[in-house]
Amino acid sequence: MKYAVLVGDGMGDYPVEALGDKTPLQAADCPNIRKFAALGETRMVQTVPEGMPPGSDVANMALLGYDAALNYTGRAPIEAAGAEIPMSPSDVAFRCNLVTVTDDGIMDDYSAGHITTEEGRALVRSLEEKLGREGLTFHPGVQYRHILVWDGGPAACHCEPPHEFTDKPVVDNLPAGDREDEIRQLVELSKEVFADHPVNQKRMAEGKKPATQIWLWGQGNAMQLESYKSLYNLGGGVISAVDLLKGIANLAGLEAPDIEGATGFLDTNYQGKVDAAKEILEREDFVFVHIEAPDECGHMGDAQKKTLAIELFDAKVCGPIFQWLEERGEEYTLFLCTDHRTPVALKGHTSEPVPMTVMKGPVGEQDAQAAFDEYVNDGNAQGMACEWIQQLLNTSSD
Repeated sequence: MKYAVLVGDGMGDYPVEALGDKTPLQAADCPNIRKFAALGETRMVQTVPEGMPPGSDVANMALLGYDAALNYTGRAPIEAAGAEIPMSPSDVAFRCNLVTVTDDGIMDDYSAGHITTEEGRALVRSLEEKLGREGLTFHPGVQYRHILVWDGGPAACHCEPPHEFTDKPVVDNLPAGDREDEIRQLVELSKEVFADHPVNQKRMAEGKKPATQIWLWGQGNAMQLESYKSLYNLGGGVISAVDLLKGIANLAGLEAPDIEGATGFLDTNYQGKVDAAKEILEREDFVFVHIEAPDECGHMGDAQKKTLAIELFDAKVCGPIFQWLEERGEEYTLFLCTDHRTPVALKGHTSEPVPMTVMKGPVGEQDAQAAFDEYVNDGNAQGMACEWIQQLLNTSSD
């Protein structure tokens, strides 16, 4: 049995007036997704444990069959694991976003205009050169997503994710609690580093948003997970552009290959991801393919782009992987998931139930279609996602 989990991050939403009062999932031209829903079982599931924030970290752990309530320490240490950044027991990792804040203190863009990886890394190298010291190190990542490792850092301080208060005043969302002044000071110092940086000068000359400062959040100590091999007797890998998913993979003992041209946005290398997924399934039994673009477009508040992101996921990932599994003619289980909702009206995450389909194949020639949206079972949850996935994957360890 081969297992393929296909995840469109943040696909869930609310009805959008510009889409004829449909959600992006309802408005999208996604025949493969609807075929899976018709040929499998679709449920509304809860991906976020009660009392936990609706982040992609917690929700994707659920889609991999882990209960985050038992393991979770923070988002940043997972991403540090994905970037293979070593952490000592006393280290606290922070997610270090490059952001754009307006002169009047509004969080204009949590991604600094989706700054390129090359530009982002140049800015982070400058941070390390001017602000880094023993026990406080900045590590470059992908696009706007970077990591600060702070020996003995303030793990208990509340730090709001910047994508959760887009278009709102920064002053209302400053770090609060244990050693808040130290975090705020680092953020202020970053403004000086970036003020006249050549990367920002070039971006502004091209009419692009500059990275005006950093934003620190998602902190925690190193996290541990039981391996996929011991839990489910499965080997395999996770295909993603972002260090968060690579980190979960590394912690779970799964492969996490680097895909050239994988950006986490609409322009990602879909074919490269599909090829990597097929290569893993030729050798192993499990693959988890993660597409970030729907979530990014939700955070942008762009319903048209989010709909396009779902259509690209359907055409360039769901269709090719389904066709390949069918052509092999061997038994497989295909999971179609979204981790959480990222409503364009909110530009942030919510923890409401989301649809998930499980389909077993091969199915042969089929033209059936069924709904895969936020209104399955009237939108009511039919259980926890991690429990359904655990139940299905545990058959491989029997």
